Amino acid sequence: MFHIYEGFHLVETYHKMRHQRKYHPEDSTKRVLKIALVAIVTLLLWNIPTEWYGIQNLTIVQQRIIAIFAFATLMWILEIVSSWATSVAIIVIMLLFCTDSGIMPMVQEEEVGKLLSYKGVMATFADPVIMLFIGGFVLAIAATKTGLDAQLAKVLLAPFGTRSEMVLLGFLLVTGLFSMFVSNTATAAMMLTFLTPVFRQLPPEGKGRIALAMSIPVAANLGGMGTPIGTPPNTIALKYLNDPEGLNMGLSFGQWMMFMFPLVVVLLFISWRLLLKFFPFTQKTVELKIDGGMQKGFQSKVVIVTFIVTIALWLSDQFTGINANTVAMIPFAVFALTGVINKRDLEQINWSVIWMVAGGFALGYGLNASGLAANAVESIPFGEFSPLLILLLGGAICYLLSNFISNSATAALLMPILAIVCGAMGDKLAPIGGTGTVLIGVAIAASSAMILPISTPPNALAFATGYVKQNDMVKVGSIMGIISMVLGFGLVYLMGTLHLI
Repeated sequence: MFHIYEGFHLVETYHKMRHQRKYHPEDSTKRVLKIALVAIVTLLLWNIPTEWYGIQNLTIVQQRIIAIFAFATLMWILEIVSSWATSVAIIVIMLLFCTDSGIMPMVQEEEVGKLLSYKGVMATFADPVIMLFIGGFVLAIAATKTGLDAQLAKVLLAPFGTRSEMVLLGFLLVTGLFSMFVSNTATAAMMLTFLTPVFRQLPPEGKGRIALAMSIPVAANLGGMGTPIGTPPNTIALKYLNDPEGLNMGLSFGQWMMFMFPLVVVLLFISWRLLLKFFPFTQKTVELKIDGGMQKGFQSKVVIVTFIVTIALWLSDQFTGINANTVAMIPFAVFALTGVINKRDLEQINWSVIWMVAGGFALGYGLNASGLAANAVESIPFGEFSPLLILLLGGAICYLLSNFISNSATAALLMPILAIVCGAMGDKLAPIGGTGTVLIGVAIAASSAMILPISTPPNALAFATGYVKQNDMVKVGSIMGIISMVLGFGLVYLMGTLHLI
């Protein structure tokens, strides 16, 4: 979806590097071994006697879902194929072997247990949260197509002047703001492009270039926490928090921003001081020059008005009664009717992310609709677990996995499990603020993972500039990750105990 963005060449280079790293001919043996491992584990879990699981009343369908879950976990961690391809495979395998539209000899309900509805599995691709994703992508495409993003960057960066330290702060804050509403990959690519003329002004022996290059991925990763659409883990968390058949917490877009936006601002200021400490500027002033700007005409005015109205509706959903998912469809309709978005623009929507998330939703649906979640809760004494242990363990696992695989994949794996576990614990989670604390904490941990070039696309894009070394990224990323989780977990704990979420 990124070819219309400033800095597309950086994104293209990044994807080529990832493809070469994953599918290099020299790694063919390693790849075959990974495939064999996934096949063996999946088939083993699929075929062993059900009583070996130690879960009461486990049916064949539930056993198959356990095997599919293990398949998904290994495929996402080992990155044998793209994350979205694994998600498509999850949905297809569930349809064929676990639903009322599956392969006839394999889905005899009297033999394998309660079947899933094939409509329910397919509906995960049209979940209301998916509509929220699509609405966010459409807004971003419209902003770029009309030049609103470049114009905003120029206007927002102008007040920071020419002092090197303030320019750094400007890039941190503007990047963080953009990534709340636009893909962090697109934001990072655009902002790094705006930095190119600044790099030319700075002396090569100084560390100012490193500070500026590092500011983009740090701000893009942290900024995504600020809104439910800022990064996929947030939206996945919101789905389980607001699921009418689950937690049904009714957490609104405005409520999310009420406590997460201030956290992001604080973290961005901390990262500013940290970057200045590690990579001080030797040149005191730099001149900013950003090419491009807002196009004139009817369509540009439509985009500006629609942006303002959409954000206002998102922030006031508790008063209007229109939830965030419905609001996300309004700009889609407006842009389609006014010609701002055409059929070619729809091709720019990041469908791979949507398929990735849909696969995770399908796993969650399978766990619940098959009765596996209820059986596991009855068989495993989750109520005896320490609430603090659940919070810390969930956050730690998410942080570690997200540093090495897609944070969307990590959230898709962990969120349904934690929603089930936390729901089973009931009031025992009250000391840490309830289930919301755990799920939002996991979303924060996903955005805090940024220690390696492969951890997030913004990291990889910054690394591709040649100004950032891996040890620089590890140093800044690990410190900011720890600070982010400590402050984030502390904030959601406080909000939970005060019953504000």
